[in-house]
Amino acid sequence: MNENLTAPSPRIDDRPLEKDFSNNGYSSGHMHLDDRHDSETALRKIRTAGSVSITPELFEKLYLSPQNRVKGDLRRTVGNPTPLALIGFLISLTPLSMDLMGWRGAGGNGAAGTGTYFFFGGLLMMLGSIGEWVIGNTFPFVVFGSFGAFWLGWAATLQPFYNAYGAYSETDVAADGLATVGFRSSFAFFFLAMALMCFVFLICSLRTNIVFFMIFLTLVFAFCMLAASFWQANNGNMVLSGRLQIAGGAFAFCTCIFGWWIFIAIMLASLDFPFEIPVGDLSRFIKGASERDAV
Repeated sequence: MNENLTAPSPRIDDRPLEKDFSNNGYSSGHMHLDDRHDSETALRKIRTAGSVSITPELFEKLYLSPQNRVKGDLRRTVGNPTPLALIGFLISLTPLSMDLMGWRGAGGNGAAGTGTYFFFGGLLMMLGSIGEWVIGNTFPFVVFGSFGAFWLGWAATLQPFYNAYGAYSETDVAADGLATVGFRSSFAFFFLAMALMCFVFLICSLRTNIVFFMIFLTLVFAFCMLAASFWQANNGNMVLSGRLQIAGGAFAFCTCIFGWWIFIAIMLASLDFPFEIPVGDLSRFIKGASERDAV
């Protein structure tokens, strides 16, 4: 071990924690930590080092975002908001995907989980989004905020108070069928817009990791299947509509599998477990513009 690591030196305050990789992470008063260091060694080196950095791979896993230059030390003084938003997403989507597939007689477009969509999907994802914004992680901030709004919108649609379906209804019974058609057609466009948003996130996730990429890929198909299910129901193809809904639920369930994988990986890394779950880092293959220009 280089003895200069413990030598006193001036602290470099204008560099954020995770961006200082000069001299392969070693400089006077600076210590570079990665997943090879145990907790006791890491704590000892943190006390003797002027600053600390982590590997890009570990940063990708913890924050689901490429490293970016930020001022201040918030990432060292506040908790990681990423797993909070992820668990809100997973606790909402996992039962909903099973509802859409009709497991054990489930159905109703997940109406039984309306409270879950408000307080897990909406509240926790919004809190996670604000946390990502505070520490300067733009991509997860936008992703979590967008899906937090989706869950709040989905829950509000299921609430009779907001009259989302009733606005299409008339007083006579004959018009009820037309109301159903109007509501389905309108709401299907919401799913289509969500699919487009997820496609944009899919492209951006090529700079993160394989698991995050697969989350958005399966979500694109899930939202497209749900939109098609509504439109086919309006065409009178109820059998095909049901199959498309099941397919949408199946794609959403695949999303949950990848989501639980990355959630467990983040939690293990956060607690410095002696083993890790790989997520397939992609940032080393697709270099950022600033990294490319620096070469």
